[in-house]
Amino acid sequence: ASSKQQAASSKSIRHLDIGSGHGDLITLLREKGLVSHSRACDYTSGLMQLSDVEVNVANLNEEALPFQDTSFDLVTCTEVIEHLEHYRKAIREMYRVLEPHGTLVISTPNILNLKSRVRYLIFGFYNLFGPLHILESDLHSAGGHINPVSSFYLTHSLLDAGFKDISVSIDKPQSTSIFWLVFLYLPIKLFSTLTIRKEKSRYKTIDSHNEQFVRQMNTFDVLVGRTIVVGCTKPG
Repeated sequence: ASSKQQAASSKSIRHLDIGSGHGDLITLLREKGLVSHSRACDYTSGLMQLSDVEVNVANLNEEALPFQDTSFDLVTCTEVIEHLEHYRKAIREMYRVLEPHGTLVISTPNILNLKSRVRYLIFGFYNLFGPLHILESDLHSAGGHINPVSSFYLTHSLLDAGFKDISVSIDKPQSTSIFWLVFLYLPIKLFSTLTIRKEKSRYKTIDSHNEQFVRQMNTFDVLVGRTIVVGCTKPG
């Protein structure tokens, strides 16, 4: 009975996958019985490998999502915002096309893991964000990673767009970051505590509304996670 209920529920979910690529996420959601029909949006339709999925083409740096307001119950956007110049505008578009009580799941490379922090200290570039070729950006690869967004700024942009019930997680721990954690965890905890205290008392940049998201930047998951995965909902 539960499997029949799950199948019926998946049929009723209106799903949009932004930056759909080959359709891997859509395939995964279908295999898990979470959705049965999906719409796709990407900067090109040439990547999609699912014959029954139509790709609506849009350049999200210049165009709105080509869908009407409140068209979807679930929007997924994985490994996309790091390719966008105007990711906050794109997030507001995701909010627009979601039904009230709809869910957004969005992910991006975690630039705050310790492997990335050490790389930035030594080299000046975050992990997965390296020197870019001039006028030769490959939009579908790391060569198109033009916008490193930390967990705090991603969360802030979602709240600013109107989302609520923000949940931050990771895809999996990264072994190199766990190695650095052994040496850096205590210094990070000590100096972040002192810095938060100064920011609250002297500069007034931290208050009850944003403190949890500031502290979240130095939690175990963010320090070691490879990819940041954020879920949130559109209020009713």
